[in-house]
Amino acid sequence: MSETLNTLNTRRSCRAYKPELIEEEKLNAILEAGTFAATGMGKQSPIIIAVTDRAMRDKLSKMNAAVMGTDGDPFYGAPELLIVLANKAVPTYLYDGSLVMGNLMNAAAALGVGSCWIHRAKQEFDSEEGKAILKDLGIEGDYEGIGHLILGYPAAPAPERAPRKENYIYRI
Repeated sequence: MSETLNTLNTRRSCRAYKPELIEEEKLNAILEAGTFAATGMGKQSPIIIAVTDRAMRDKLSKMNAAVMGTDGDPFYGAPELLIVLANKAVPTYLYDGSLVMGNLMNAAAALGVGSCWIHRAKQEFDSEEGKAILKDLGIEGDYEGIGHLILGYPAAPAPERAPRKENYIYRI
């Protein structure tokens, strides 16, 4: 089986992380893979924000937890994260951003980096606090948060794969 298919078949969401940051070279490779995701008509509507600063990571964790109505860490202790947002002016923005998330997750897995897609980016970046973060970064436009990809080295073995549901595939 090819390395690509093996990665696609063995990638799992990670929910326990070691505290150390991943190497810059690996982070850059993951980010680059995200930029090569397919997008509708090649419009490249998504953007990726890489968060390695602990204070900003903790701020985003608190914002995300508030949307959930909890005070725990929805990022499972992951030391860094990527945030994918997409320009709502492009009709395929939601799909484009989702494909970027998929590329990022699979690239991380191929490099031995744990990851997990965490939702609520939409609500975070629809808030005044989230809009202020984007403004501080110089990001202008009508962007919607698609998801957070938490990253780090796994602190526990990956779970076994769940069986695939019956009737997942239909052939004509």
